[in-house]
Amino acid sequence: MSLSIEHVSKVFTNEMGEEVTALGDISLDVKEGEFICILGPSGCGKTTLLRIIAGLDHPTGGRAAINEKEITGPTPEMAMIFQEYSLYPWRTVLDNIAFGLEVQGVGKEERYGRARKYLTLVGLEDFENSHPYELSGGMRQRVAVARALCVEPQVLLMDEPFGALDAQTRNTMQKELLEIWKKTKKTVIFVTHSVDEAVYLSDRVVVLSPRPSHVQEVISITVPRPRDRTSVEFAQVRRHVLSLIQGGEEASQ
Repeated sequence: MSLSIEHVSKVFTNEMGEEVTALGDISLDVKEGEFICILGPSGCGKTTLLRIIAGLDHPTGGRAAINEKEITGPTPEMAMIFQEYSLYPWRTVLDNIAFGLEVQGVGKEERYGRARKYLTLVGLEDFENSHPYELSGGMRQRVAVARALCVEPQVLLMDEPFGALDAQTRNTMQKELLEIWKKTKKTVIFVTHSVDEAVYLSDRVVVLSPRPSHVQEVISITVPRPRDRTSVEFAQVRRHVLSLIQGGEEASQ
């Protein structure tokens, strides 16, 4: 698997008819099996960039490509997980997870077999007949992860998936996501506004500048996993990333 973002830019027209440049010039290569976090100040275009990679939006300039093929729309090689879970309330947990395979026309026996496999992977095998409203926020997000994995994409795109969770649940979900990532060996591109989360999770942190954004720096995180948030090494990396974001915000003012 290869994923490349080549000189991607994005210009919007706002309600007043004025052009607003969200993404200036973004280039990035992602390796197979990497865990990448995209970080930057509020409004810098992190979600816009992720939507372009997912094929849900189109760049004004440049291109995104997977396996050397330009991304022009949603593709089975990638699955996206949103902050809002996006689960169907009338469907059971198992039916929610199997939904993508149902859309693809996969037979009932195979799709439920695969759905149960990923339900077990996220530790919710006892809840297959429950409905989303019966689950906690963390459990609903695990269902969303299982649903994305069930279609067996090459790349998982995650847009601030833990942003709505309380601090304790968020930390638990981060640990569980790393366990799932180690088991599945998927490539993950994870958008967050949390420096702590980015340093804890990723192989590399891509720091974007304020709008119109460009890549300020790509930081390789060499602190061994499992990472101790209280360690000196972790604090040093966190401080460096934070200084980049704060410096960028000050420069844009």
